[in-house]
Amino acid sequence: IMYNLPQMERGVSKVIGGDPKGNNFLYTNGKCVIIRNIENPAIADIYTEHAHQVTVAKYAPSGFYIASGDASGKIRIWDTTQKEHLLKYEYTPISGKIKDIAWTEDSKRIAVVGDGREKFGAVFLWDSGSSVGEVSGHSKLINSVDIRQKRPYRLATASDDTCGSFFEGPPFKFKFTLRDHSQFVNCVRFSPDGSRFVTAGADGQIFIYDGTNGERVCSLGGEKAHKGGIYAVSWSPDSSQLISASGDKTVKLWDVGAGTAVTTFNMGTDVLDQQLGCLWQKDHLLSISLSGYINYLDKNNPDRPIRTVKGHSKSIQCLTVHKNEGRSYIYSGSHDGHINILCDLSGNDCFSGKGHSNQVSKMVVDEANELVTCSMDDTLRYTNINKKEYSASDLVKMDFQPKSVSAATGGLSLAVCIGQIVLLKDKKKVFTLDNLDYEAEVGVIHPGGTTAAVGGTDGKIRLYAIQGTTLKDEGKTIEAKGPITDMAYSNDGAYLAAIDEKKVATVYSVADGHSVKQEFYGHHAKPVTLAWSPDNEHFATGGMDMMVYIWTVADADQRIKLPDSHRLHHVSGLAWIDEHTLVTASHDASIKQWTITY
Repeated sequence: IMYNLPQMERGVSKVIGGDPKGNNFLYTNGKCVIIRNIENPAIADIYTEHAHQVTVAKYAPSGFYIASGDASGKIRIWDTTQKEHLLKYEYTPISGKIKDIAWTEDSKRIAVVGDGREKFGAVFLWDSGSSVGEVSGHSKLINSVDIRQKRPYRLATASDDTCGSFFEGPPFKFKFTLRDHSQFVNCVRFSPDGSRFVTAGADGQIFIYDGTNGERVCSLGGEKAHKGGIYAVSWSPDSSQLISASGDKTVKLWDVGAGTAVTTFNMGTDVLDQQLGCLWQKDHLLSISLSGYINYLDKNNPDRPIRTVKGHSKSIQCLTVHKNEGRSYIYSGSHDGHINILCDLSGNDCFSGKGHSNQVSKMVVDEANELVTCSMDDTLRYTNINKKEYSASDLVKMDFQPKSVSAATGGLSLAVCIGQIVLLKDKKKVFTLDNLDYEAEVGVIHPGGTTAAVGGTDGKIRLYAIQGTTLKDEGKTIEAKGPITDMAYSNDGAYLAAIDEKKVATVYSVADGHSVKQEFYGHHAKPVTLAWSPDNEHFATGGMDMMVYIWTVADADQRIKLPDSHRLHHVSGLAWIDEHTLVTASHDASIKQWTITY
């Protein structure tokens, strides 16, 4: 229901692949390739078979296959027509990170460039891997490659050595060097009709060349096309115009014949508004910001995109759900401090203003309709979910890094920090426990607000009485099987569930003095997140084994296993929308929704 955005890096181009039929576009994040419908980006598919970070993916001109390349130099060519995305061929043409891929128009040959140890590029037959020429002529890594989509074939490259190169073939042979740029050359692209190709560089310049003989025709925009480095260019389908994406936080639309900019799209003023990728497909003009946001540009209103696809570009660490006026809102917090809001599975949004500056570790909604979050930036934040904006006054600075936060009635919240437990009331610290003789990992307040349970790495759960604004240690301890990783009280307060590093989930009965009611076995690796169903009879656990289980309190043998919930990524967050609807989040930065029937 929510897919990760492109994974971005400052000063590094992002290649966005287009579908020859014009329906989809492609990008990468972590070990995943994401295919999204261009008309409705909520329709998406995800390919997760790479073992290393995927850097680029491109459709074959036939539309039947996608070639994707990763940081280890591996290329996988896989089927697009079936849900299973069966692997057709796999090659390792260079010995380092792949930066770009290009196909010939008959879908039979592939050129690959990047950062290799003995060479920076290769061109080969798609079905055998045999070489059909040499990609030579550069002294540093090659950033970009393209092949003319008409015969006679031509191939061009762009490199960090400030040069481009021009090749004829097949078999492809180096013809000459293009020495017009003064800094890294980031992108090279042939026009769809093959009459021209373009290079764009970190020097802010764009040069146009003849597509057949490689001779320079002109530069765009006089002395400089952009005030900052240019990371990507994309041609219009009719080859008369192109768009360019720049670190100067603009995208420009060029009339290539006249050499002038028709439109300048101003994308913002923040460093995250730098433009690192673009794609012109049919009538859609897309650009990618450093934030990972995907912008649909509007020629008629250059200062306001038609739509911006938001979400997470870094792994999701935590998740919670809140119902408001009949609509369900899913809040997710990520590794970089970003909090995303997903309403009724449709629109993505986020809080405005300045939020957490580091990983959001845990989140919960309190009774005052505030999202309470704790972060590695050593703060707790209370954010009004109706206003959707961060407020500086609702920030509580902690003495130590908080790992866990819990909320209960009467304005109470409990923060477990490294070496410290803090009780807060109405957003103020009211009580602190220091000099603990154990390492506290996670804390939860009983829904009644009378007890706080704190789980430790020693495999014990300590129960503290909440008396007014103090935590009183009455020496009550319950045992688990191993170091506690997460805990939660059921919504009716009848049970406490805990999971531990020994892969066991334990449910304790509160009325019977927190005695053990049931133990649950099934995870193959450490479970890290737990959530109770609103029915108080079932709870879900997710772990490092990429598995999610739903357990029944009354019967340890009755369990539901979610198959392959987030392939190759462990589950980092769980929350229930209602008793039959579970939401899962993972380190692949995606969110999924499951319907559970018992």
